[in-house]
Amino acid sequence: MIDPVALAQALIRRPSITPADQGALGVLQAALEPLGFACQPLRFSAPGTPDVDNLYARWGQAGPNFCFAGHTDVVPVGDPQGWTVDPFGAEIIDGQLYGRGATDMKSAIAAFAAAAERFLAERGASFQGSISLLITGDEEGPAINGTDKVLKWLKEKGETLSACVVGEPTNPLRLGEMMKIGRRGSLTARITVLGMQGHVGYPHLADNPVPRLITILHALRTRRLDLGNAHFEPSNLEITTVDVGNPANNVIPAQARAVLNIRYNTEQNSAGLKAWIEGCCALGGAEVEVTFEDGAMPFLTQPGRFVAAMAEAVAEGTGRQPELSTTGGTSDARFIQAYCPVVEFGLVGQTMHKVDERAAVADIRALADVYLGMLRRYFA
Repeated sequence: MIDPVALAQALIRRPSITPADQGALGVLQAALEPLGFACQPLRFSAPGTPDVDNLYARWGQAGPNFCFAGHTDVVPVGDPQGWTVDPFGAEIIDGQLYGRGATDMKSAIAAFAAAAERFLAERGASFQGSISLLITGDEEGPAINGTDKVLKWLKEKGETLSACVVGEPTNPLRLGEMMKIGRRGSLTARITVLGMQGHVGYPHLADNPVPRLITILHALRTRRLDLGNAHFEPSNLEITTVDVGNPANNVIPAQARAVLNIRYNTEQNSAGLKAWIEGCCALGGAEVEVTFEDGAMPFLTQPGRFVAAMAEAVAEGTGRQPELSTTGGTSDARFIQAYCPVVEFGLVGQTMHKVDERAAVADIRALADVYLGMLRRYFA
């Protein structure tokens, strides 16, 4: 039987810093194929972005198709000297598995495989349905050649997903505390106010863009976007940088720039937020350029039979009733939600992306139990 901890160690020992795979997907494929999974490696490309390796593995041909989704790519380790251990050594110390990806999210992928093996051993030839794994190497990167393109490839092949669980680390402090049933949207705006450079002693010969930018940012910051709703906290706007690129104290700059990001709930939409920002930019009374980047749209998997069954599996496997949450950043669930109902449940996220990233060995084994319970309930 697959040991989820040993498989997690094997995956961590592949230094798959995004977008390099370094054989991580091959390790997973080697574990799945003896179980009868048909594995399809997929490499996607796009101009100006690195090629990315992905893997779609499926056991069975009949529906429904229950999918586990995740990513083997990891963020850089930072300063290796700051780590207690080799970031890719996958050492176990005092019951904790150390290594980049231990929490986010190679251990969850190993738990996927272990749960699938145990479920297939239970159900055997009588099982009518399919289990699939959709694993990308492009979640921590630009997310262009990863999950989104795998889903489009599946659609072109006539392959459908019936339900999906993403293994992102969802728990704040203890395994079982939180399951994600949605995510907020993300919109970035880049604002540039154009002026005229000049000497501060002769302001009438220049046009200072800084006060105009301050007027715009004040208008943006003083509006309360909404109060949230039953499933989402209030939308929030954060100014992330303001810059004029001016090293001199006696020169009025020619331009002033700011970047802001809005994390918004289902009370808002991208088009409405863009129109509002453009209206605020007009208050500057000067030439203003604004560009937008849509990072994600908000979504919610409505609580119902599927969500309830997944939450029951979490409660049974951990002894805790999970909070149904939509907090946090974005994940690849933003792509999957357009194809099937999706929830997210994984390990405790306290150390993800940090030095000495680690996961409790007991939690990894319990996570495999939870995923097994999810399969049992879905295919009951």
